[in-house]
Amino acid sequence: MISKQPDVVVIGAGPSGCTVATLLAQQGFSVQLLERDRFPRFHVGESLIPHTYDVLERLGLLDRMRASGFVKKFSVQFVSEQGRLSEPFYFADYDPHARSQTWQVLRSEFDSLMMENAREHGVEVHEATRVLEVLMEGDRAVGVRVQGEQGPAREIHCSVVVDAAGQSGLIIDRLGLRKWDPDLKKAAIWTYWRGAKRDSGKDEGSTIVMQTAGKKGWFWYIPLAGDLVSVGVVADHDYLFRNRASKEPTKIYFEEVDRCPGLIPRLEGATQCEPMRTQKEYSYRARQVAGDGWVLVGDAFGFLDPLYSSGVLLALQSGALAADAIGDALRVGDPSESRLRCWEADYVRGMDRMRRLVQAFYAGLNFGKLVRRHPEKKGLITDILIGRLFHDELDQLWPLIDALQEEENQKEAMASG
Repeated sequence: MISKQPDVVVIGAGPSGCTVATLLAQQGFSVQLLERDRFPRFHVGESLIPHTYDVLERLGLLDRMRASGFVKKFSVQFVSEQGRLSEPFYFADYDPHARSQTWQVLRSEFDSLMMENAREHGVEVHEATRVLEVLMEGDRAVGVRVQGEQGPAREIHCSVVVDAAGQSGLIIDRLGLRKWDPDLKKAAIWTYWRGAKRDSGKDEGSTIVMQTAGKKGWFWYIPLAGDLVSVGVVADHDYLFRNRASKEPTKIYFEEVDRCPGLIPRLEGATQCEPMRTQKEYSYRARQVAGDGWVLVGDAFGFLDPLYSSGVLLALQSGALAADAIGDALRVGDPSESRLRCWEADYVRGMDRMRRLVQAFYAGLNFGKLVRRHPEKKGLITDILIGRLFHDELDQLWPLIDALQEEENQKEAMASG
């Protein structure tokens, strides 16, 4: 039975939704968390980066994470189009803190853990409950209309609606807020393997980013618990799905495996154990993060790119920032747009920093050369890779990256001329 009048309704029980719901419940507000599916359920995005630590600590989840069977992650590595493995970026070398060990998670288990934690903090969680629409009075959100597994649809009124429903969020399209990224028109094909090569010791849980021939795309390689490895290819949408003899995802995937020297030996003797999955043209952002009585968090606000595994970090960070703003607004009885958007500028600056590094990679950035050229800046590069996005000193990197890329462009022009 759903009670009538909570302070806040949160749509979607993924990491962003569970974060905002739990932190608001910790502040004493009544929160209903509405989830369309029944958990556990599949979701991609298994790799955490170190600066998820601070929000996980606020949520009270660190002890459970440490006691879990999730694979420990200490670093990220890059493999060139020729198959050369970079020096590992060990997080602890530049951030000697407990956060420098993070995890590769099975999202079905991680998301269930977050949902159960929300319940334990007093959040009223309802699975298999579909939100049919967000109720508006003029420009102000005043509640939702929902449909459970049984009985008629009903309305729930509240002071603030948080849309955390991921890429299928309700508010972004209803209000015409979605802006597709003009530069990151990427797509992905991925599956899971057993028996794939795993490194040993400290490197066993490293995320590996492997470029394909001609830098046309890249593979993620994420070791998970139970001898499972998540392996996916990302490239321009048109490159992956147009001008191919076959549009069948499995055929395209293996064509790209054959173009990735760093990956081929790791899959020798391995067995594909899940079907192929695809996601097309997924980079976008909403024009604003909140309005009167409503807030967008996680992928319901925007999705960047899987390259540096920033998805869960941005989900947790946006959920925490939104929870603090909503709590302040409710305490003074003013859930207006100006109060609920107060965190937007800082958050977007951090998201933009990650986007610039993503763009640099796709433009051919050579991390090894950048570090050799500017060894004193390796800490700043590692800062982005660990998710320390919300600090202005990171902006020192962009002139250095731009200069290196201009130099490479000039060399290519001379070679082709």
